[in-house]
Amino acid sequence: MSPESWKDQLSLVSADDYRIMGRNRIPNAVTKLSGLETDDPNGGAWVTKPKRIVVSNQLPLRAHRDISSNKWCFEFDNDSLYLQLKDGFPPETEVVYVGSLNADVLPSEQEDVSQFLLEKFQCVPTFLPSDLLNKYYHGFCKHYLWPIFHYLLPMTQAQGSLFDRSNWRAYTTVNKIFADKIFEVLNPDDDYVWIHDYHLMILPTFLRNRFHRIKLGIFLHSPFPSSEIYRTLPVRDEILKGFLNCDLVGFHTFDYARHFLSCCSRMLGLDYESKRGYIGLEYFGRTVSIKILPVGIHMGQIESIKASEKTAEKVKRLRERFKGNIVMLGVDDLDMFKGISLKFWAMGQLLEQNEELRGKVVLVQITNPARSSGKDVQDVEKQINLIADEINSKFGRPGGYKPIVFINGPVSTLDKVAYYAISECVVVNAVRDGMNLVPYKYTVTRQGSPALDAALGFGEDDVRKSVIIVSEFIGCSPSLSGAIRVNPWNIDAVTNAMSSAMTMSDKEKNLRHQKHHKYISSHNVAYWARSYDQDLQRACKDHYNKRFWGVGFGLFFKVVALDPNFRRLCGETIVPAYRRSSSRLILLDYDGTMMDQDTLDKRPSDDLISLLNRLCDDPSNLVFIVSGRGKDPLSKWFDSCPNLGISAEHGYFTRWNSNSPWETSELPADLSWKKIAKPVMNHYMEATDGSFIEEKESAMVWHHQEADHSFGSWQAKELLDHLESVLTNEPVVVKRGQHIVEVKPQGVSKGKVVEHLIATMRNTKGKRPDFLLCIGDDRSDEDMFDSIVKHQDVSSIGLEEVFACTVGQKPSKAKYYLDDTPSVIKMLEWLASASDGSKHEQQKKQSKFTFQQPMGQCRKKA
Repeated sequence: MSPESWKDQLSLVSADDYRIMGRNRIPNAVTKLSGLETDDPNGGAWVTKPKRIVVSNQLPLRAHRDISSNKWCFEFDNDSLYLQLKDGFPPETEVVYVGSLNADVLPSEQEDVSQFLLEKFQCVPTFLPSDLLNKYYHGFCKHYLWPIFHYLLPMTQAQGSLFDRSNWRAYTTVNKIFADKIFEVLNPDDDYVWIHDYHLMILPTFLRNRFHRIKLGIFLHSPFPSSEIYRTLPVRDEILKGFLNCDLVGFHTFDYARHFLSCCSRMLGLDYESKRGYIGLEYFGRTVSIKILPVGIHMGQIESIKASEKTAEKVKRLRERFKGNIVMLGVDDLDMFKGISLKFWAMGQLLEQNEELRGKVVLVQITNPARSSGKDVQDVEKQINLIADEINSKFGRPGGYKPIVFINGPVSTLDKVAYYAISECVVVNAVRDGMNLVPYKYTVTRQGSPALDAALGFGEDDVRKSVIIVSEFIGCSPSLSGAIRVNPWNIDAVTNAMSSAMTMSDKEKNLRHQKHHKYISSHNVAYWARSYDQDLQRACKDHYNKRFWGVGFGLFFKVVALDPNFRRLCGETIVPAYRRSSSRLILLDYDGTMMDQDTLDKRPSDDLISLLNRLCDDPSNLVFIVSGRGKDPLSKWFDSCPNLGISAEHGYFTRWNSNSPWETSELPADLSWKKIAKPVMNHYMEATDGSFIEEKESAMVWHHQEADHSFGSWQAKELLDHLESVLTNEPVVVKRGQHIVEVKPQGVSKGKVVEHLIATMRNTKGKRPDFLLCIGDDRSDEDMFDSIVKHQDVSSIGLEEVFACTVGQKPSKAKYYLDDTPSVIKMLEWLASASDGSKHEQQKKQSKFTFQQPMGQCRKKA
């Protein structure tokens, strides 16, 4: 597909809108990045080193215009996580950053700035017009997605904004612009692309559409909401499928990953499983890996600041300022989810209940500037100022004591480290937060350094101590096992936690501190990046062992991964083979193959009966229905097909035609296990609304397709474990299929049916079939395909013309596929027509043997 057709296919804006955006290319991007290539010492060929392309909403750069020269000046932002994660990549790895520039660069300057940033900083800027930026970032990201992803539905203007289609179009347009910039520096065969956060959740769809085998990961730094909240998004499927177009999806905690997997299950019907510690989500033949790992901090940055004389001087001044006070510290962004007002109320209650602490305890609250503007931010700022003023007026004292010291940022990292150093306790009271690294930075700072120890007056024998009060609703909470965890909405609990922090012994504080410091120092940002990068490589290692096909349009595009030899079954392929064969075996599943799964009336139509009879009337054909259904409905439905063979209940019962008796498998007929299984299944049926039990002669099946999808799947897993436990010593197999859990005798499978039919044909006709067609759609049919593959691999019984075919483009042991049930019927009609056209000739050449009842007996024709 050409780039232009791809652009037309995916673009959700008009061509005029696209031109207005002023999309600027970097003319020498490829030339510059050719520096990543080196001469091959053995032949002069060019060898490309894989790059890591880190994509984020903003570049890790600071920009300002020099007043005297009127030129732009740039420097790396050392506080940026996206810059720090480079430490986790292999040595000599080339890292390219793609993102927006936090500066208003004139269109006439953008070309030169782009070239300069690429050459000096390996950065590719995406310049966004101000009106587009406002709709994308402030309109959609911060005021719509941000509240929802933090579990808050925007019911009023103070809580965010309602869904706006124009803002969504802006979000789509910006993600498209990012994709275009990535394409300018991407080597799709070698490079790895790592996307960050909720600003770019549909970007993977644009990238995957252009390059099906792109090595692509995304990490969400915000929470992921529960399915009940996420499903309110009008564009929920588009966003969810954006994640699924990645190879690796990362989350800070299991809760966030669990919510994501629940959404995939409830809305897309996808199941996941854990294999050797890795969670994998099967999506159209691709395995989307799920990574759960909280991000860490850059230890070197904090250590460097701790060793600075400027930091020591700042600590001395702060120590003098708060002399005689116990300092508790809060460092938060200014938004409605950080729980600052709840923290202040707890501080007021602490002083109300503990008169002896008045004049001694100070809560220093540093607020970082708001990342967006709006009524919600204004309301939060107004509220916390009112509460702080109220508490200070009530408990403040002459001489300058204020229990709450409110510092409205920006505050430099150096100053924050100085405050960490003098604080006995840090309080992180957010009602919902993706990760929050404040406790980590606080702990590392409290470990001390020679400069800090001198400024604080610590000796070598003084113990390192710290206390963390952390909300249970933030990402770092699970990793801080020594912290005092609180529910921020419970003011009494937060108050008690503050009181405990004041009265805790130094020994206890030291034990908690050491436990935290050991974890934080070993799980730093380099560890996080290295672990993610390794998992991304693992997730992409089989890209070139499969064939990728693009399916769908726009933001519903996806890639189907198939075996390289897997292809659609065409009439041009099968009909000639059918015509030149003389002994054919045709095996057909029923439900989902010849009868659509969504059809309520499962009885075969008159047209289907007629089609099967046409196939069966050909003396060279042996046609079998191989189904998991019971023999009674199958024999009733196909009674008007006298020459049709039926294998019911996965081969436990078999008959060769309507006049032959049903014969059972050569397995022991002991079905006493049903007395054990039935009460267990009844229990789960009663507990799961919409489920029911189907009792066959040889098997029992628990169906949950009519139950709630998530609850039914959950109950199916529990039932599977329960049945395996109680039936351990019974001669049965417990299997989970599509919306079912089935118990059946050991040794019974559709694969055994294939082996038995081929063996019988060889023994009775003296030769194996020279044409075999097998069509099925579900897991039980994979047993047939597996058996056919084994027969092909054995030269002594090898089959000449074999067509194992599954229904739908999905991973399978079959070599061919047909799209759906109508495609299956059409294929059978082609074969029936081939039989009709040459029936006279085939009757002359028909075998001298014919099957008679009972099974296995035959007679020679006169």
